[in-house]
Amino acid sequence: MLRMRDSSFAIPCRAWFALGMVALLICAVACSEKSPGPSGGVMEAGSPDEGAVEFNIAPVSNAASQQWFATYTADGKTAKFRVELGAAKSSNGFSFGKGRFVAENGSDASALLQALKKALEAKALPTHVQRAGELPFEFAGLGDHLSRTPDGGLNAKPAGDWSAIKIFLANGEAEVFLNVNPVAGKAEFSIKDADYGDQVIAELAKVL
Repeated sequence: MLRMRDSSFAIPCRAWFALGMVALLICAVACSEKSPGPSGGVMEAGSPDEGAVEFNIAPVSNAASQQWFATYTADGKTAKFRVELGAAKSSNGFSFGKGRFVAENGSDASALLQALKKALEAKALPTHVQRAGELPFEFAGLGDHLSRTPDGGLNAKPAGDWSAIKIFLANGEAEVFLNVNPVAGKAEFSIKDADYGDQVIAELAKVL
């Protein structure tokens, strides 16, 4: 795949076009209904729509970068993993960087993978998964200080505690949104395109 590079990181070429549409993406999910400003720890109005799976996050103490310990519990099964975002660089008004998902001992992600299958519109769950200690990715920051709308989207007005991030997996062959709200201790995987569903889950299954 043709890729655009600089001295420190690479980002898939098709990401530049997609990022040019950021304003349209945010407006498409915007809602005119007003909600409070930054929550100060209180969840904002609304909840993830059917195309997203929400999980809990807690900051990793003494971490040099943005790191969170993530958990998802359903049907008596708890998935555990870490999310790490490296320092981002700005280019043309957007931020780009590298990060990784890190596997945690004692994780049971069977319920999480089922939820992701539905939300990301995947056709099947992966089989014969080869576990890995970490899953590197590239990311593009799409917006900060966003608020949750009652229909499950994110909006720039009023200001809130959510940040929207696009994750590129498998050398840019699979994409998924990762939205994080450190103040509320929440994050979510959200569908980018149904065509990516199976490959996104196949990649995430290596570390969840």
